Amino acid sequence: MAEPDLTVLIADDQKIVRTGLRMILESQGVVVAGEAADGAEAVEAARRLRPGVVLLDIEMPRLDGIEATRLLVGDGLRVVILTAFDTDDYVYRALRNGACGYVLKHSGPALLVEALRAAVAGDALVSPSITVRLLRHLTKPLPKGAVAGEPLTGRETEVLRLLARGRSNDEIAAAMFIAPSTVKTHVQSIQRKRGARNRIELAAWAWETGQVE
Repeated sequence: MAEPDLTVLIADDQKIVRTGLRMILESQGVVVAGEAADGAEAVEAARRLRPGVVLLDIEMPRLDGIEATRLLVGDGLRVVILTAFDTDDYVYRALRNGACGYVLKHSGPALLVEALRAAVAGDALVSPSITVRLLRHLTKPLPKGAVAGEPLTGRETEVLRLLARGRSNDEIAAAMFIAPSTVKTHVQSIQRKRGARNRIELAAWAWETGQVE
């Protein structure tokens, strides 16, 4: 049975890819709201259809997926990038523009659907092969004294450090001997204090501010 909240717009400049993705997603109970052949068409269609998630390729005609992400997130839409490019610059720019997922095309259907569901839930997922590498090597430490805002509690700091290393809520709960629901509460509190949209932004901030070594 299709999940009513999991509707997706597919944007890729290759029709055969769009067709394959539609078949995969629909077999997993995902509703495909529409398709787009380039970034500009994706932005226009997404604004009209308001899908739960926009699934974007990066290298497309007229408007690339990175810039399309910025525009769509600015309109309150959720974006997951699906691409063959495991390029640090692409990943970092997409996440900085507000994408709540970055999945490599060879990752397989299960991870893709998981990323879409995470996006709808207000969470974020990046292909595991690039998560920690990306955050460790691309985030630049901020100057001392640059950490501002409402301070985190000791528990929240511990949760943040584990989150920044790519741990799931269940893994954090097991490591800290607390319930997954408690971890979720801590994560929500940290997001509120930092004004972060998702876990990826929290993790990036943790690396930038030296919370993780």
